[in-house]
Amino acid sequence: MNPTDTGGRTVACTECGRGNRVPAAADGRPRCGSCKAPLPWIADAGDGDFEEVAQRAAPVVLVDLWATWCGPCRTVGPALEQVARELAGRIKLVRVDVDQAPRIAQKFQVQAVPTLILMDRGEVIARQAGAAPAPALRQWVEQALRGRR
Repeated sequence: MNPTDTGGRTVACTECGRGNRVPAAADGRPRCGSCKAPLPWIADAGDGDFEEVAQRAAPVVLVDLWATWCGPCRTVGPALEQVARELAGRIKLVRVDVDQAPRIAQKFQVQAVPTLILMDRGEVIARQAGAAPAPALRQWVEQALRGRR
């Protein structure tokens, strides 16, 4: 994996528990430096870096368009992170605060938050509005992934 920026976050490997720094944008898919297991890829993006962080990513990208004042958004956030951990190596979760990224909100014609969008190399392949529990979100993502094979 070739990092292209200095942003990112540290995530724990779901296999060995070791902490790994995962950049917001990079080539390839993140793997644990110790055991080589796929790592959950969770990043934040805004108007200035959305294309680099989300649209150029190799795995399918789950975009969470949310707002800080939105109760359902705060509820679905942890469920989305759980799905990102469970589907490590297969998806990348990119969170976009629509109040901080009005151009992205306009681009995707966001009418309600949370709005979830699945993208494959910049192409929207699925979309839904509203919060849902982790099992339902995972089922939605996996159904869209099956349709891309």
